Amino acid sequence: MRVKMSMINTELSASGRIFKLLNPTFTESRIRIFAWLNRKFLRGKTDKSLHCSEKWILQDDNSRLRVCIFKSKEQSGKVPGILWMHGGGYGMGLPEQGIGMAKAFINKRQCVMIAPDYRLSIDAPYPAALDDCYTALLWMKNNAESLGINDSQIFIGGDSAGGGLTAALSLYARDKNDVKIAFQMPLFPMLDDRMQTESATDNNAPVWNSKSNYYAWKLYLGELFGKDNVPEYAAPARATNYASLPPAATFVGNLEPFRDETILYVENLRKAGVKVNFKVFTGCYHAFEQVCPKEEISKSAVEYITSEYSFAVENYIAEQTV
Repeated sequence: MRVKMSMINTELSASGRIFKLLNPTFTESRIRIFAWLNRKFLRGKTDKSLHCSEKWILQDDNSRLRVCIFKSKEQSGKVPGILWMHGGGYGMGLPEQGIGMAKAFINKRQCVMIAPDYRLSIDAPYPAALDDCYTALLWMKNNAESLGINDSQIFIGGDSAGGGLTAALSLYARDKNDVKIAFQMPLFPMLDDRMQTESATDNNAPVWNSKSNYYAWKLYLGELFGKDNVPEYAAPARATNYASLPPAATFVGNLEPFRDETILYVENLRKAGVKVNFKVFTGCYHAFEQVCPKEEISKSAVEYITSEYSFAVENYIAEQTV
């Protein structure tokens, strides 16, 4: 799908041109450079309006997983918990990227956001990221009392690769049956390594295009890349059973590579009887609400997903059984 600049929403076009000029494609080397820049300049970022902290989770192999915790300074009583997984093509990014969304959710309705610093593909390919996120999910459930979380309202979400991990974790948690997830928010998720849909083929949009997608999947899948036996927990678009997954809400821009796989994920959930609310934003490229957060269309996207979150608080619970 070739994207002309005239197709882009006027609020987003200038930033799109600049981004495309400065970084036309994320190659493997650029993914590594951006990961280094994230670690150097973003790690440790906080927000004075929130209570921001971090914990280290000891894992079975004696390694430690860092998680960031974002909550309201005025929290009272138990509130929903959101496990939020950052984007970055599985190869870059940090949990501190989630601070903006944490503020948006908390301002709409109080919650505790847990954001894991999962291993990136440049350090360890699949299943490292999924394993880390599942570790964080179990830790969140087992420590709900001390975290101030209502364990019957454990939500998960993320954007881009984090959206892909959201879908993967929904499948994985359903099958493992150690923790019940009440609601999922896989925003413009990275789901399909085959990259054969119309929107993922020859896409030249700003921020994330088909070439970026290729290099990111190659890093994430490692020796599995290009093979037919890629697990559904690595690429959830390969799943065949969507029954009993948590209700969902998501959105996607109509110009980005993940448009069609997001639409297909929504369709598969609905066919399986899973409740889904979904919106496509016209004229929008990948992660537009983060690239241009002050623009009206970006504010509209954030308002949409936070309203869906508020609806979920009122309507969705999943009691823990183990």
